[in-house]
Amino acid sequence: MDAWRLALAEDTYEVLASLDRVEVAVAVIGGDQSALPGIAALTYPGTPVYAAGSVLDAVAKAGPAAAVVAVSHDAPDLPGLLIGKLFRALSSADIAVCPSEDGSLVAIGVNVPVAPWVSVDLGFDTGLAELERTKPRRHAVAVGPGWHRLRSGGDLARLDPGLEGWDATRSILRGA
Repeated sequence: MDAWRLALAEDTYEVLASLDRVEVAVAVIGGDQSALPGIAALTYPGTPVYAAGSVLDAVAKAGPAAAVVAVSHDAPDLPGLLIGKLFRALSSADIAVCPSEDGSLVAIGVNVPVAPWVSVDLGFDTGLAELERTKPRRHAVAVGPGWHRLRSGGDLARLDPGLEGWDATRSILRGA
């Protein structure tokens, strides 16, 4: 895994690991087995790190939980408060998402067991319109506040230097 993606993943992990009452596991989605040692090296001891074929596969491997929130690796400055809002929304919805301005999803929360209507293709590139179209009832999908992902060079302007965190990403940007 290249240094840029690893820095993004490290900062995203740090946001999640700092949350109270949340157990963190890291899933490398897409089967990139070569990334596992690098990811494992940046996590705290005892943090599960595993490969998963999809978001729902990662949810299944997460172990016993009432709800799981998966976060894309490319959101290093995501406020932890937005993750908390997704967990809260799952009290009445099957899925809770944090949409990105580019039409993708920054974070996806699901209740466990996952509702049968949820597509196995659910992923960070799933469009919000697709979820809205396939939901079986009005409040099955909760939409939290939006955020951004760092998917291209133009997205760097979205990073707020005043926000705490994203130290590994800052280090890469400074050329350190």
